[in-house]
Amino acid sequence: MKWILLLILCIGMNDEIVIFDGKSNQNEWNITNDTVMGGVSNSSMKIDETGKAIFSGEVSTENNGGFAMTRLPVKVAFEKDKRVIKVKLKGDGKQYQFRLKSSKEQRYWYVQNFKTTNQKEEIILSLAEFYPSYRGRKLDFENFSANKIEEIAILIGNKKDEQFSLAIEKITIQ
Repeated sequence: MKWILLLILCIGMNDEIVIFDGKSNQNEWNITNDTVMGGVSNSSMKIDETGKAIFSGEVSTENNGGFAMTRLPVKVAFEKDKRVIKVKLKGDGKQYQFRLKSSKEQRYWYVQNFKTTNQKEEIILSLAEFYPSYRGRKLDFENFSANKIEEIAILIGNKKDEQFSLAIEKITIQ
């Protein structure tokens, strides 16, 4: 009976591919704020003592700015039966954008917005609903359909001055 339970647990664990888990992830998040175009927003991404990635800062619309983004290089390949990205997090009630690239050389992102609450929650994002975007403009070609991801990002840019804080526990593909 113990072996059957262990097998069921292992099969269940194989249903997800971990993109980020602060307890075991060694990759480093990078920050890209609107300062690249003259803005003055600031942000940071730090892994806390419990392994959560804390993306926080202040977005400012001063100097035509208005966004903060954190990026993580990854190498994730998956079968076509994987259909969603799940993000375990605690938000701040603000809207964010999850972004992904199937190739590091790709100049555009596939994006999808999500709204947080002030509670711990699991955000579920359908891979098929990620649409191509370049500098905030939707591109006229197909939504995400690749079977690999080489970079992910979280962006906040709600066209207003605001402070933010997002605690990410885990990101998986299922």
